[in-house]
Amino acid sequence: MTAFRAALISLLALCAACQQPATAGGGAINAPAPARTAHEPAGLKVAIFAGGCYWGIEGVFSHINGVTSAVSGFHGGAGATAQYERVSDGNTGHAEAVRVTYDPAKVRYDQLLEIFFSVGADPTTLNRQGPDTGTQFRSALVPMSEEQRLVASAYLAQMAASGVWKRPIVTHIEAYRRFYAAEDYHQDFMAKNPNHPYILAWDAQKVAALKRLYPAIYRQSFTRG
Repeated sequence: MTAFRAALISLLALCAACQQPATAGGGAINAPAPARTAHEPAGLKVAIFAGGCYWGIEGVFSHINGVTSAVSGFHGGAGATAQYERVSDGNTGHAEAVRVTYDPAKVRYDQLLEIFFSVGADPTTLNRQGPDTGTQFRSALVPMSEEQRLVASAYLAQMAASGVWKRPIVTHIEAYRRFYAAEDYHQDFMAKNPNHPYILAWDAQKVAALKRLYPAIYRQSFTRG
């Protein structure tokens, strides 16, 4: 976590709370159930989600039954600048993102989308999530198949028409370029650092909301890697 990120936690906590739409408690949103169901063939699948600081997004996906791996990293820029300190400048084109591997027989892609927008990321804040600002904190979906792209497009349209969010949906679909895993100390960060001030301020409530809103999908154990 950068010093800038840490300094903003206290100042923006109240402001962020005041700017959220109607929630299900604990910062969670009652995102609509997807109208379009994903139909993917058997076997493990991969999708990429960008939703601000990857610590919390990785933490959420790592507690979902059917997810076999969640890796923090960078998407959208070049390999030469895919390092945390460079990406933190906000001018490399990367987004902090999480590469999720999942079994569609246990959890579908459309369900992952609903969870992502219910407890993971605010789709209405442009280049910002919580206390973090910059293009590297944009919210984006990176489908890895045509089926994922169609499901993601349909769900973003459904979200925009739902009236759940009072501000425009700004999350975009980005074409896959290449995913670069972040440094080792960023991986499984929530599991390794449960009492980190940033985790306690912003991310622990996301996992708590996942458990409360999706008990049938929530998994108590943390899937590492």
